[in-house]
Amino acid sequence: MNISDNTIFIPGATSGIGLALAEQFHAAGNTVIVGGRRTDRLEKIAAEHPDFGTVQIDTTDPASITRAADEVIAKYPDLNVVIAMAGIMKVEDWHHPESFLESAEAVVTTNVLGPIRLIAAFVEHLAEQPASTIVTVSSGLAFTPLQATPSYNASKAAIHMLSESIRLQLADTSIRIMELVPPSVRTALLPGQEDSDFAMPLDEFVSEVMTLVRTQPDAHEIQVEGVKFLRYAEKNGTYGQVIETLNSADPHGK
Repeated sequence: MNISDNTIFIPGATSGIGLALAEQFHAAGNTVIVGGRRTDRLEKIAAEHPDFGTVQIDTTDPASITRAADEVIAKYPDLNVVIAMAGIMKVEDWHHPESFLESAEAVVTTNVLGPIRLIAAFVEHLAEQPASTIVTVSSGLAFTPLQATPSYNASKAAIHMLSESIRLQLADTSIRIMELVPPSVRTALLPGQEDSDFAMPLDEFVSEVMTLVRTQPDAHEIQVEGVKFLRYAEKNGTYGQVIETLNSADPHGK
C-alpha cells in the first residue's frame, strides 16, 4: 500500500485509532472518508475536518453496510483502500453464561461479521482498481490471550486467519491484504484504557504505523515494536511467561 495518493474509507473512525489514522493519512496526501454509527460524531468531524468525507454506517447491520458501500462508491469512484477499523472489546466472566453470552455475540457480530460484510460489499469494486488494499485489524491478543476478554481474543484470532486466507484467494487480483496488529493502545476500547500505563500512547502508535506503511508498503502485517512480545511469544518460547505477565495486570492493562 502506498502511503499517499489513495482514496481511503475507514468505517469505525469517529474516535481512537481510526480517527487518528484518518488524520494522518489525510496529512500524507490521501482522500479520506470516515464512517461511523453516530451522526453527531460525524457532524463534529466534518466541522473540524472539512476535507474529510463522512458516511453513516453501522457495521453490525448488513443493510447499513450495503447502503454505505453504495454511497461511498458512487461519491468516490476512485476508492482503492478500505480499513475495517470498527471493533468492540468486552470483559466477560465465563463462569456465568447470563453474564457473557450477550456481550460475546455482540463482539463476534462487530469484530468478525462486520469485517466480512464490509469486504463482501467492496471486494468487486476494489478488484476493478489498478492497485487496492483491504486493511484488516487484528490484535496482539489474537496470539496471546487476555483472560478477561475471551470473545475479543477469539474474534481477533479469526481476523488474523481470515486475512491470511483471503490473501491467498485474492492473489490473482489487484487487491492486497494488509493486517494491522495493534498492542494495547490508550483509547476508550475498555474503560480506563486511556489512562493505562501498560497501553501505548495513541500518537506514538499511529506515528509508528505510518512509518511502517511508508517503509514497508508490501508488508502482510503492520507490527509496531510494542506488539511483538505478544505476536511472537509462542515462536520465541516465552508464551507461558508472557501470558503470566499479561494476566497479572488488571483487565484494562494497568
